Amino acid sequence: MEKENGYMTVDDDTVNSIEEKMPIESELYELADLFKVFGDSTRIKILYVLYENEMCVFDIAKILNMTQSAISHQLRVLKQNRLVKYRKEGKTVLYTLADEHVFTILSQGIEHVEE
Repeated sequence: MEKENGYMTVDDDTVNSIEEKMPIESELYELADLFKVFGDSTRIKILYVLYENEMCVFDIAKILNMTQSAISHQLRVLKQNRLVKYRKEGKTVLYTLADEHVFTILSQGIEHVEE
């Protein structure tokens, strides 16, 4: 640490090292957009339901006491952001978390707020 203009600062090598590791601007924007998706409590509820079990829109709507239309709208946002995936079984569309990353983000978020 060095003192500069009355502030304690790190050395130039540390600054350069951090700058080199910083993701490119477009990735940072994508990350910010991803976290915006988590900024809606309805979407969080849907993710939590899917964290527990694969479900169709009807069942998610029933559990959350919401309309199927509202759930479908939020699922569309979650699909666009690659947080959920779906499969068709006959005429029924079943949704689940997209991958282990979504499970990890959600479980760590829950753990964090419970501390």
